[in-house]
Amino acid sequence: MGNTDKFEMIANIYDTSERIQIAKVSSNAIREYLVDTKSKNAIDFGCGTGLVGMNLLDDFNSMIFLDTSQNMINQIKQKISSSNIQNAATLCFDFEKDSLSDLHADYIFMVQVLLHINDVELVLSRLYEVLKESGHLLIVDFNMNEKIDSDMVHNGFDQIELTDIMTKIGYRDIQSKTFYTGSKIFMGHDASLFILDSQK
Repeated sequence: MGNTDKFEMIANIYDTSERIQIAKVSSNAIREYLVDTKSKNAIDFGCGTGLVGMNLLDDFNSMIFLDTSQNMINQIKQKISSSNIQNAATLCFDFEKDSLSDLHADYIFMVQVLLHINDVELVLSRLYEVLKESGHLLIVDFNMNEKIDSDMVHNGFDQIELTDIMTKIGYRDIQSKTFYTGSKIFMGHDASLFILDSQK
C-alpha cells in the first residue's frame, strides 16, 4: 500500500472535476473546525496536487504541502509559483519509512490519505510527534464500505475504531461525523466521507 508509484503516473492528470469538487467540500468541512488559525502553521499531509491545501491557504499563516510522490509535489510547486504564493512550502517525504524530528505544526489535515497508508497506527503516531502541544489533526476519509475489496487501499474506516486507535496514541477531544455522501466516489461505488478532529 502507499501507492506512490500510481500517483507518480497520474499526477499531471489528477485534477478532475470530481476531485476538485470533493476537495472543495472537504476543505469546507475542515474550515468549520479551525479556530484562530491566522497565526498558525499547517501541513497538508498527503497533499497530492494541493487541491485541499490551496483552498485553505488563506486560513493559515503558512502551510507545508507534503506528499510521498515527487510528481505530485512538482504539480503543487507549479501552482505555488504561478500564483506567486509566499506562505507555502513543499516537502517530499514518506512517514511510513521514517520520522522527522524537526518538523512541527499547529494543524495537520489529511484528506483521503489514510486509506492508502499500510500502517495506520505508525503514521498517526509519527504525526502526533509532529503536532505542537494542543495542535489538531483533522482526517477526512471514507466510512467503512463492505463493497470495496482491494489490495491497494483500506475499504474505509469505522469512526469508533479509528477513535480508539488514536486515543491509545494520546490524541484527545476526538470528535467525528459523516458530512458527505456521493455517487460512485470510492472505486466506482457510492460512498460517504467522515471528518474527524483530534487534539494533542
